[in-house]
Amino acid sequence: MGSEVKEQVGVLVVAYNAVSTLAEVLDRLPESFRKKVQHILVCDDASSDATHLVALGYQSTSDLPLTVIRHDVNLGYGGNQKAGYRWCIDNGLDIVVLLHGDGQYSPEIIETLVSPLEGGSGGAVFGSRMMVKGGARGGGMPLYKFVGNKILTYFENRLAGLSLTEWHSGYRAYRTDALRLIPFETYSDNFDFDTEIILGLHKAGKSITEVPIPTYYGDEISRVNGLKYAKDVLIHASKHRMEAVGLGGGIRSDTNEYSLKRDELSSHSILVKWISQLQPKQVLDLGCSSGLLSAELRALGQHVTGVDIAKFDGILNNVDVFVEADLNLGVPPSVSGPFDVVVAGDVLEHLVSPHILLASARRCLAKDGSLLVSVPNFAHWYPRLRVLTGTFDYDQRGIIDSGHVRFFTRKSFQALVERAGYQVIRSAPVGLPVSIVSKKEKSSIMKRIVLVVEKLVLSVWPSMFAYQYVLELKQTKISQTESAQNFG
Repeated sequence: MGSEVKEQVGVLVVAYNAVSTLAEVLDRLPESFRKKVQHILVCDDASSDATHLVALGYQSTSDLPLTVIRHDVNLGYGGNQKAGYRWCIDNGLDIVVLLHGDGQYSPEIIETLVSPLEGGSGGAVFGSRMMVKGGARGGGMPLYKFVGNKILTYFENRLAGLSLTEWHSGYRAYRTDALRLIPFETYSDNFDFDTEIILGLHKAGKSITEVPIPTYYGDEISRVNGLKYAKDVLIHASKHRMEAVGLGGGIRSDTNEYSLKRDELSSHSILVKWISQLQPKQVLDLGCSSGLLSAELRALGQHVTGVDIAKFDGILNNVDVFVEADLNLGVPPSVSGPFDVVVAGDVLEHLVSPHILLASARRCLAKDGSLLVSVPNFAHWYPRLRVLTGTFDYDQRGIIDSGHVRFFTRKSFQALVERAGYQVIRSAPVGLPVSIVSKKEKSSIMKRIVLVVEKLVLSVWPSMFAYQYVLELKQTKISQTESAQNFG
């Protein structure tokens, strides 16, 4: 049997104006760790004092495998880490521990951060000052920092879906194979780098283990602008949450399966409610995807014909008849009807020429049949804000889903349906899907608050706060003025 390959363990010491503490930090590394560490990289971030000379002097007299680098310009706390992690990866290290040269974190317990990563398991180990009750304050953490740390950690956990006891410790160990999976070199050069790397590891599916560490506050100078730091880390966590629910950059194809929106005031819930009120016998579901909405309609006793560009798994179990066709060409000739209700839920915005589908649907409708549609509202505050700030881009889902090729406001959609020979019988503005805010049970306090607020703002300013509109259309019988009033 071959001998087990020994993993390469290293330490990245980030140092800035640490002339009085650096040597002591290195002296405090335990003897058992000194015997197995392969590299210790001291990165002096263009200190204005003699930190670099102290590091060189220590290198010349110590038996530690020390490498000293001095940056010509200050890269910032995050920039210094980026340079160090790149060096560690390029030099074949398997595990790297981040240690601060100012002595804020205890070198004596460094092995407790390394051991959980040995053997190739996990992604990172974080030292937490909050795991032991009373430990942080007992170690001298100022009250305002303790409270700020707890508040930020709470909101970051909620936004990211994690349960860390602390997000703001700088005592960490990483496996370099985990670092290779994340674009850490694109992250911030400032103190919010530590938050970005947590989010990057989480997004990459790498586990984060926490171990308790002692708290020490000495006479070191804090260089963190607290308010700016809080703003930056919450922005990162908020962006992560938005991307997780699809409101971030990404490509979505029209052949992606759509999920059913089950929230109380969602477009799908309103469609099901209206259809149950109309009590149709024959329903045509245009853009049925895998038939989740169709299955709901069949449960109400309707005979459902589904049409979509792709035949998704399970579709034949959810519809009575399925027709595979490109709706850009209109309702296929093989679908004749008549249908009491035609549904086009979240469909028209995906079509290059939605008027073709609207016009072809007329021949399928029964004499007094209803066409029910749901469309996103481009006048919603979110795309307005994206345009106003010059950050407009496509998302993975939502109003500016990357699969959308047409955008509608209330007025533009009103004009489209009237040109196609329809009148608006009724309409309902729909707010943001509550599931985006909270995935917990329907009775959660957060969901109840959101529902109450959404009902209020939708009643006051629907064109600004409507995420979607749901409409019932019939073939033209009344004036365009009356139709506009019904879409009011």
